[in-house]
Amino acid sequence: MFRYHSRLSASLLVGIQVTVPLPARADDFYKGKTISLLVGFTAGGGYDVYARLLARFMPNHIPGRPNVSVQNMPGAGSLLAARSVNMTQPKDGTVMVIFNPGLLTQSLIQPDMIKLDFRKYAWVGIATPDFRVCYGYGATGVSSWKDLMQSKEFVLGGTGKGSGNYVNGAILRQVFGAPVKQVLGFPGSAEKRIAIERGELDGDCGDMSSVPADWLSDNKVHPFVRFNKDKAPEVPESAKWIEDFAATQQQKELLGLLNAPDELGRSFVVSGEVPTDRLADLRKAFNDTMKDPAFIAESQRARSAIQPLTGEEADGIVNRIMTASPAVVAKAKEIYD
Repeated sequence: MFRYHSRLSASLLVGIQVTVPLPARADDFYKGKTISLLVGFTAGGGYDVYARLLARFMPNHIPGRPNVSVQNMPGAGSLLAARSVNMTQPKDGTVMVIFNPGLLTQSLIQPDMIKLDFRKYAWVGIATPDFRVCYGYGATGVSSWKDLMQSKEFVLGGTGKGSGNYVNGAILRQVFGAPVKQVLGFPGSAEKRIAIERGELDGDCGDMSSVPADWLSDNKVHPFVRFNKDKAPEVPESAKWIEDFAATQQQKELLGLLNAPDELGRSFVVSGEVPTDRLADLRKAFNDTMKDPAFIAESQRARSAIQPLTGEEADGIVNRIMTASPAVVAKAKEIYD
């Protein structure tokens, strides 16, 4: 009986076409849709500039040519935007985010506060590493490492303890004993610039591309230290590499961890749950955008450096940060206390 039933079943299946629904291709999926590009800071700052540049040109390279809409979501040094991608936003490839990559280090040092595992995110690509500097402002402002160490007080602003500008300033204070005072709570770069012009802050630490062009042309800013060994062409010689001032190996290892997020710079991220085929299309579209002559020309007009890295290269940087030794992580914790 069993054999007969099996043969009968097999015979019935002959000639019957079994239709298995195929997953939608990326061009089918994205056609007519809008990708939300979340910026973890207010409008007008460096992260916002890169997001709006990408939003103008990347749709031309995504199958289906969706719209890309920039939405500013400031809060907690961009933590609000970073969290939302894996917690409240759709995970289908229609939401990207650009946020402060210093949150990766903070997630190791203060896991109870950050509560994120950045290995569960997928990096689309990096437009450029951050070429971060600290600078003094004004005719009598700090213009050298010696000026900094001899000053009575050097007041800097920051968005929060996880932000890159906070970490840079805290390195000066905690690692080298510089007389730095940090005032937190600024929503973004635009608000800090107003405070600097009013004389409420003595300067800033941040990416060189975020320094206003007129401040540079009028010699109002004096970059005196940088946080990348490789000096970008736009960074002046006066900005000395921070590790040159390190006196011990422990200081150098600590700087290595704290400055590693700068390698991620202006990076664009989606949820790690985005289907692999859509992630592949987004990564390819990002890479193609970085080579788009119109995009390159516009980035040059905006003074936004483009030295791209792929999403796969970003994954490697993230893994290196997240596997830092416990001893170095324990020392870095002092920066955030």
